[in-house]
Amino acid sequence: MLKPVVAFVPYNGNSYTQQTVDELIKTNLVEKIYLISGDSSLKPLSNCELLNVDNPFSSKTMELIKEKSNSKYSFVLTQDTLIQLGQFTLERFISVSEMTGAGFIYSDYYDIKNDVRTTHPVIDYQIGSIRDDFNFGPVLLINSENLKIALADGNPDYKFSGLYDLRLKISQKAPLVHIQEYLYSSVELDSRKSGDKLFDYVNPKNRDLQIEMEVTATEHLKKIGAYLAPKFEEVKETEGKFEFEASVIIPVRNRVKTIADAVNSVLKQKTDFPFNLIVVDNFSDDGTTEILNELAKKDDRIIHVTPAKKDLGIGGCWNEAVHNAKCGKYAVQLDSDDIYFDENTLTKVVAAFRKEKCAMVVGSYKLTDFDLNDLPPGVIDHKEWTPDNGRNNALRINGLGAPRAFYTPVLREIKIPNVSYGEDYGVGLAISRNYQIGRIYEPIYICRRWDGNSDSALNIPQQNNNNYYKDKLRSYEVLARQKKNGK
Repeated sequence: MLKPVVAFVPYNGNSYTQQTVDELIKTNLVEKIYLISGDSSLKPLSNCELLNVDNPFSSKTMELIKEKSNSKYSFVLTQDTLIQLGQFTLERFISVSEMTGAGFIYSDYYDIKNDVRTTHPVIDYQIGSIRDDFNFGPVLLINSENLKIALADGNPDYKFSGLYDLRLKISQKAPLVHIQEYLYSSVELDSRKSGDKLFDYVNPKNRDLQIEMEVTATEHLKKIGAYLAPKFEEVKETEGKFEFEASVIIPVRNRVKTIADAVNSVLKQKTDFPFNLIVVDNFSDDGTTEILNELAKKDDRIIHVTPAKKDLGIGGCWNEAVHNAKCGKYAVQLDSDDIYFDENTLTKVVAAFRKEKCAMVVGSYKLTDFDLNDLPPGVIDHKEWTPDNGRNNALRINGLGAPRAFYTPVLREIKIPNVSYGEDYGVGLAISRNYQIGRIYEPIYICRRWDGNSDSALNIPQQNNNNYYKDKLRSYEVLARQKKNGK
């Protein structure tokens, strides 16, 4: 009788892989261990068979795993890392899988770095967890029958997104279940701060991967009835008159080091239309308020607003500005840490609105340090966005870019969530459901990364909180699009 698990472990010749293999053998639950490697010169470890692949995440590799998955469950290690199993890890994975009918199981785990063990919780999977960077942890236990059903109709020839495609296909048929228990330990190999990892998905070096991931996600949306064809409502110009053609909106709290730079980058804009700057000062107590008061005395284009409510996040501050009587026809974003690229940013944004008749415009930005020295990956332009499919791809990526600008009457109708993370993304998804989003692919904005950024070094619970909320926004949007499609 076959043992219940067959295991697939990445292998690049590292000595610690043998330790992971030994851990699996000791469970006495593993029938066979396959080493996944792109190096045909490597010799297999004891008690293992070597499978040479083009890419560990390709469609061909998934087909190979399907072919070799002869036990009830397939243990798939998705990172080349040392794994230490906890007490009855595989037994617990199998037990929960039996109880829930899961397509696959994943769990919380421990990170080990410099012999120090720390907790690494992960989050529940939702219908909106479509992003390709969802963190399941490095260990998946896949129901082999679900795996074979998912790939029964053949697999597109994906070079990078085979595992992503498999995950989405399994989720269409069965739940992906999170065990909220720390069932194993993994060695931490990526020691970068969370803020440094934020831009991995838009690195131009990864563009081929991004395009392929978009195709994969789009096919999934079609299967679940959430795909939107490229048919858009026309933006209807409001009959109401706006005193200003555009308003730059800066929500701020305690940015004494950066607020003057942000404000001055707005005041130097050269336009052939009237504009103003609405700064919503969310009860700063570090000297920011005093700086704004002095700047406002010198330039009447600055509207310095203190909200009546004290429970506002960034989204709530945006609502204060957008619903202000002085808000212009177009509301243009600027974070209090950042600055506009040059004196033509506003002109380019408004020109895009006028040309494309859209409800939202998103520009491109350049990453720099506090002193404006370039940082990798440099210009973030989201060139993977296409007018026809951008609003579908928006459900896969974790942000739409910057600066973001909105047609004010539409934004007033939608309302912005009163939170301080993801509020702009949620609004962008809602707008894209009905309207076209215009794009500017040249840099018009400078995003400054420094230790004062709110996302510069988030701990794991904070990252999980943010990711769970954005997945929730995607879930709302998937349901809304299914409803729009009559599903």
